[in-house]
Amino acid sequence: MSSTPIPLSEPISVKRRIVFVVGSGRSGTSTMAGALRTLGMHVPQPEVMADESNPKGFGEPQWVVDFHDELLKRCNVQVSDARPSAWFQAGKLSAFDPLRSRLTEWLETQFSDGGPELVVKDPRLAWFLGLWRAAALRCDAEPAYVTMLRPVTEVVGSKQRYYSAKAGEVQRAAAWVNMMLHTERSTRGSARRFVRYDDMLKDWTIPVFGIGQAFDIDAVKSATANDIRRVHQFIDPSLRRVQLTWDDVEVPGRLRELAEETWRHLDRLADEDGDTPEVHDRLDELRTAYAGLYDEAEAIAQSTAVAARRQGQAEGTAAAPRRLADRIPHGVRAMVPAGLRRALRKALGKER
Repeated sequence: MSSTPIPLSEPISVKRRIVFVVGSGRSGTSTMAGALRTLGMHVPQPEVMADESNPKGFGEPQWVVDFHDELLKRCNVQVSDARPSAWFQAGKLSAFDPLRSRLTEWLETQFSDGGPELVVKDPRLAWFLGLWRAAALRCDAEPAYVTMLRPVTEVVGSKQRYYSAKAGEVQRAAAWVNMMLHTERSTRGSARRFVRYDDMLKDWTIPVFGIGQAFDIDAVKSATANDIRRVHQFIDPSLRRVQLTWDDVEVPGRLRELAEETWRHLDRLADEDGDTPEVHDRLDELRTAYAGLYDEAEAIAQSTAVAARRQGQAEGTAAAPRRLADRIPHGVRAMVPAGLRRALRKALGKER
């Protein structure tokens, strides 16, 4: 009598999780990413090098930063872009299948090399959440989102101190409103948590271990005493070097009102059971109000835009002969008598 063979048990599948740390730059995103990395989640390597603005490190994969810079150039969007329409321009790339396939291939490699729990952080990330979500699902990974919250005045002041001076306080405040309202809307309905930067500095264990439980992150739930000690050493409250109020930041009254109201309702999302439909509705109203304010400002400033475009065209026309001369081969230019060459250079405004 033959016995029925006992079937081999199927291999236990390892749960994949990817946590996206999002929100405006200078709001504590590096602190959160660094804490999760220290507890054992994998940040794809190599990372962006630390500098004076972030001496503890950014927690940003260099590949991700380069990838996002490429996409931003393709859709003509800035990292801190105040235009509501910029979300539409960036969103079109998220539906481009070759980009999805490229990102999926990279992400699959990270899971294979770094383990089943990844953390990805970059201030540019919010522009392409749809693209990342699609790639994560293709890799059978569950996406989750942590949005860091810091008062807009502190974010603006920190950027003014450490970033390029090309943007002013008004543009940075408007970009913060645009970024935070649309990031909230894009992550709605997904696994997400909102964390105050201030709470991270006071006692990081409360928000981080709350995230570990909410997202079922093994690296956080199984953290050892040594892991916790290393995070305590990593987080340095003294690095909160900019603490400004509205008395220190000059922006138009209506923008200030919108920014303050946006901050007040986003802050509610960090409360226990604060992520409610009531708050969502108010944030939707604020997003509509901001779009209306931007449209009004854009219409009023149309003459400035036209003047700048005309000036650019005039400068481009003046520069055209210089560019044409530069394209003439050196051998041909050498055939022109020296005196005539000098006269031509002088006429074209070239010193040498």
